[in-house]
Amino acid sequence: MPHTMRRSLAAATAVLLGATALTACGSSGSGDGAAAGSGPVSLTYWAWAPGMDKVVALWNAEHPDIKVTVQKQASGDDLVTKIITAAKAHKAPDLVQAEYQALPTLVSNDALADIAPDVAGVKDKFAPGIWQQTTFGGEAVYALPQDSGPLMFFYRQDLFKKYGLSVPTTWEEFAATARDLKKKAPKQSLTTFSANDSGLFAGLAQQAGAAWWTFEGDTWKVGIDDAATRKVSDFWGGLVAEGAIDNQPMYTPSWNKAMNTGEQLAWVSAVWAPGTLTTAAPDTKGKWAMAPLPQWTEGGSSTGSWGGSSTAVTTDSKHKKAAAQFATWLNTDPVALAALAKESGIYPAATAAQTSGALAKAPDYFANQPDFYTRAAEIAKTTAPAAWGPNVNVAYTAFKDEFGKAAKAKSGFDTALTAVQSATVTDLRKQGFEVAK
Repeated sequence: MPHTMRRSLAAATAVLLGATALTACGSSGSGDGAAAGSGPVSLTYWAWAPGMDKVVALWNAEHPDIKVTVQKQASGDDLVTKIITAAKAHKAPDLVQAEYQALPTLVSNDALADIAPDVAGVKDKFAPGIWQQTTFGGEAVYALPQDSGPLMFFYRQDLFKKYGLSVPTTWEEFAATARDLKKKAPKQSLTTFSANDSGLFAGLAQQAGAAWWTFEGDTWKVGIDDAATRKVSDFWGGLVAEGAIDNQPMYTPSWNKAMNTGEQLAWVSAVWAPGTLTTAAPDTKGKWAMAPLPQWTEGGSSTGSWGGSSTAVTTDSKHKKAAAQFATWLNTDPVALAALAKESGIYPAATAAQTSGALAKAPDYFANQPDFYTRAAEIAKTTAPAAWGPNVNVAYTAFKDEFGKAAKAKSGFDTALTAVQSATVTDLRKQGFEVAK
């Protein structure tokens, strides 16, 4: 198969469930290489999660015939580039930790193997919206979910009570709460719109039903400026323009101070928020609570995600069956999942692990909400499908640039969204992909 055609077909796998199944052109999970149990096997695993070596040590102690060695890596785009470079030189490791949004890029560069034959029966261990991000074409499986970041609403219980505010269940109520607070306490804000966090915006668009990348036939369609995303953009842009919420970026000393002093009362974030709040707002421990994300329709039940990664087997691995066996253990075995939560501090994608082991007790920062992880698990089940494409990094960079200018000016959010769409389409065409007009 010509390289350009193989690349085009591989890219086509980055679509939602129900698309045409892909026949993998690279090595599959049941291809050549020593099978698990046929003799001593050595596997290399590139990962960035802290404490992963301690988790893997548990596997090695029980599986002397399959030794896994962790090689600590940087995360994000740097790791994606390194994996692609190694794959082109046929020097990739056996396994890699890959963020969900990076999978289409890695697949389109023939870096990941289809391990569907070797992971049969594990699908039901994950929420459909999470499994969907690693299962392309409905049949091909290029990774197993490892951790996830379902979005939630975090708020200061004490200050909500002080100002007579109710926890919003819809985005309409959210906007009304922001305006009500401004009237009662002009120097305070419900929250901020942060142009630095493209992943959060993508998760909010995901909850609204956006499909940023889809594929039909041999053509990509980019829908970053679709109706669902525009609804999200108009909503947040409108609140910024009228001054109902702040417009400063997150994770700055100024933002930390606002969170710690109560200048900001709430935060739309993910399940990993307690760790961030512990550092950003140390003086407010025990004063926060978590609730489901506000909905676009009253009575709805859907959330987006911000962050999360998977375990994938590379096309270069000579021991794909053994690698898939380890990936299955790492992400479904109770002992492994408990260790991941304890040693790596992750929120497991496997639903059974979200309320057990290290997550059986609420985070210390949220000791006032003992059912924290029970509620989080229910929210995680409602994660909406996500549609990633082969140039998420370009879209995210364009978002930071364009929305950064719009947030600062408190206007032009619609123009910014159009610009992100244009930059993403231009880059896809530059890479040689067919893109619908």
